[in-house]
Amino acid sequence: MLKNNVLELKKIDENTIDDIPNDLSSYWMPFTTNRRFKKNPRFLVSAKDMYYKTNNDKSILDGVAGLWCVNAGHCRPRIVKAVQDQVAEMDYATAFNMGHPKAFTLASRLAGILPKDIDNIFYTNSGSEAVDTALKIALAYHNANGDSRRTRLIGRSRGYHGVGFGGMSVGGMVANRKQFSNHLPGVDHMQDTHIPELNAFSKGQPKHGVERAHSLIDLINLHDASTIAAVIIEPVACSTGVLVPPIGYLEEIRDICTKNGILLIFDEVICGFGRLGTPFAGDKFNVIPDIMTLAKGITNATVPMGAVATHKKIYDGLMHGPENVVELFHGYTYSGHSLACAAALATLEEYESEKLFERANSLENYFGEKAHMLKDLDNVIDIRTIGLVAGIELKTREDGLGKRVYDVFDNCFENNLLTRFTGETIAISPPLIVSKQQINTIFETIRSAILEVK
Repeated sequence: MLKNNVLELKKIDENTIDDIPNDLSSYWMPFTTNRRFKKNPRFLVSAKDMYYKTNNDKSILDGVAGLWCVNAGHCRPRIVKAVQDQVAEMDYATAFNMGHPKAFTLASRLAGILPKDIDNIFYTNSGSEAVDTALKIALAYHNANGDSRRTRLIGRSRGYHGVGFGGMSVGGMVANRKQFSNHLPGVDHMQDTHIPELNAFSKGQPKHGVERAHSLIDLINLHDASTIAAVIIEPVACSTGVLVPPIGYLEEIRDICTKNGILLIFDEVICGFGRLGTPFAGDKFNVIPDIMTLAKGITNATVPMGAVATHKKIYDGLMHGPENVVELFHGYTYSGHSLACAAALATLEEYESEKLFERANSLENYFGEKAHMLKDLDNVIDIRTIGLVAGIELKTREDGLGKRVYDVFDNCFENNLLTRFTGETIAISPPLIVSKQQINTIFETIRSAILEVK
């Protein structure tokens, strides 16, 4: 608890006490109610496999893989050792006109598991950077191929594509947009696919809503296809409440883009690396985009990293002109960072050796069944599941939007379960190493929390 802005904490042991701050005022926390948190802070001080440990020595079951990102579980020895070895060997190497072997090896390994013809990898440091990079690559591709009129970008209502100006502009979450009024020009949005009156409590892809893809046709008719560079969507819109695409929807979007010369970008920052029981969402739905954004599970969140994966036609389309001229005027100081590459290579080995994508696929039905058992609760108005992702939507309480869901989140934490909430939805996405017993614990704890919270 806080006293005179200084945190009084129980000493646990000599190894953890030095990591506990006694002043909380300087740190401006992201996507957090800072004043509320600092009145009653929650500290995670260590992690292993499926559990966090708090400063007061409680074990917390991780029901959200950190933040949709620790797909292989925490502190896996193979990944830890790879990063330790790399920092001792070489801490950093510039990526501008230089290279280090692991960056090229990783690109080849990624190309090997990505969908057909997605062959080229551009490194970033996060999902937000990956999205802005993907949008720039789409514009550059059209410009390089004499189609410079294609400048318009199409996102989707209730979409989330990070916090850069590009991602915020194509994104469709109102709370993330209203505080910052100066969005990119030349951006429009398709209709979202959320139809609760027809699709509530769907397991997997809902039956209704394929016609929502036709909102893209409406935008094409409004702006003309010759002005549109790219469409960007999340195959499953996780950050806005786990919105699963209706049957046939993604196929229809792909067909419309192909017929009109528009690049299709899949934001797979969350869906990628086994979350849906397949390597990528494109594999799950059998729809291949032109560009993919990756992050989170690429390194098991051990070291920040993102990437843009492109169809070979896009890379080849920019490899024109004199060889002494940079083909894409874009990049980051930490693109392909040596520690991130080491972590990513070890993470891919972990996924393969432990067969974690296959494991997630085998648990999908069990996970979904346990989630949907909450349907009988009075304050649950919808449940949406696919792969190892669940969204449990709660009824809005009279005292305000988000009040009930926050109290459920808080109650779960007090009962040793970490969840995540967005809007009125509790989101669950555990590491892929989760056991059936841990799945039981997750949903039993959520049930108890919903019953206790009024």
